[in-house]
Amino acid sequence: MAAMTRRPENVIGMHFFSPANVMQLLEVVRGANTSKTAIATAMSLGKTIDKIPVLARNERGFIGNRMLAGYTQQAGEIILQGALPEQVDKVIYDFGFNMGPFAMSDLVGLDLGWRARKMSGMKPEDVPLTARVVDKLCDMGRFGQKSNAGYYRYAERSRQGRPDPDVAKLIVETSKELGIQRREISDDEVLKRCLYPLVNIGAQLLESGVALRASDIDVVYVYGYGFPKYRGGPMYYADQIGLANIYQDILKFHQEYGEAWKPSALLARLAKAGKTFASLSE
Repeated sequence: MAAMTRRPENVIGMHFFSPANVMQLLEVVRGANTSKTAIATAMSLGKTIDKIPVLARNERGFIGNRMLAGYTQQAGEIILQGALPEQVDKVIYDFGFNMGPFAMSDLVGLDLGWRARKMSGMKPEDVPLTARVVDKLCDMGRFGQKSNAGYYRYAERSRQGRPDPDVAKLIVETSKELGIQRREISDDEVLKRCLYPLVNIGAQLLESGVALRASDIDVVYVYGYGFPKYRGGPMYYADQIGLANIYQDILKFHQEYGEAWKPSALLARLAKAGKTFASLSE
């Protein structure tokens, strides 16, 4: 859009979070030529309307959704490999989130991605493995809370989901179809595989300049995605756990699960030097 105008320095994006009248986070998105005046104006406007603005560079997913993709992908893989939605959601809820990834998907609506794939003409065999279960649920008319059934079953006018044996059966059948040998997955592995992509992708965003500071990423996740405030955000949490410990786990997951787990060069450098994300701002 900026490239099509004669004043690209005045073009800036403001990404509100749904529902916009409730959610506090506002991602202010700068383009390649956005001026400092435009940035300052948008940040000031965000504060004026009682939002918490965070500056991001224009790139796919900005900060929050770019990181969320890794989180949801791992959740989708975990249920194919042996867990069930209720285990994953309980682990994330017990960590401090208001809800886990599958309860969140039911709330948002499972049909959004399903309809997008249908409209794009994507062939069934090209659907990502982690979307196979959700597409089957949607084919059955299970769109989440709006239809009283998604990953969970909902009583009429209730937002409290209950585990559904039919969904468990469908997941097990899908694993078998894909040739995936199911196994018991510990709660500890569930937690690490859901949270550590946030840390690794967050480090990539710092490397590339999409996010300016680790603390900006923490603000995005606390105020836009329900990361528990008392844990300080994913990057602060990673500093407390120790980047060397997280790096070693990511190396192991990289070996076991492939390129999605390739460690960020920044994470590797900080871990080997015994430093933290916070040290980048010193």
